Amino acid sequence: MASSILKNLTRFSSSTATTNATRSFSLVTSQISNHTAKWMQDTSKKSPMELINEVPPIKVEGRIVACEGDTDPALGHPIEYICLDLAEPAVCKYCGLRYVQDHHH
Repeated sequence: MASSILKNLTRFSSSTATTNATRSFSLVTSQISNHTAKWMQDTSKKSPMELINEVPPIKVEGRIVACEGDTDPALGHPIEYICLDLAEPAVCKYCGLRYVQDHHH
């Protein structure tokens, strides 16, 4: 929605229209920042990053894992193959799940 508003605002070419577009753009910007400020003030809910960090790293036997985000493809993300050669957990760039190689020695 915001991108369509911005596209409409940038179409103006005359100086009067440009002035009106600047005013409209500043109105949209203030609405967006107010929305973000309200979301940031609500400390009763955890942020998405806090929720995903609560999930412990998933142990995998092999060197490569295929992450889809969910068992249901409609709820997941594009498949990403992640290499687990490093000692620290590897992170999926789409969903943030962490994977670590489980060594059986």
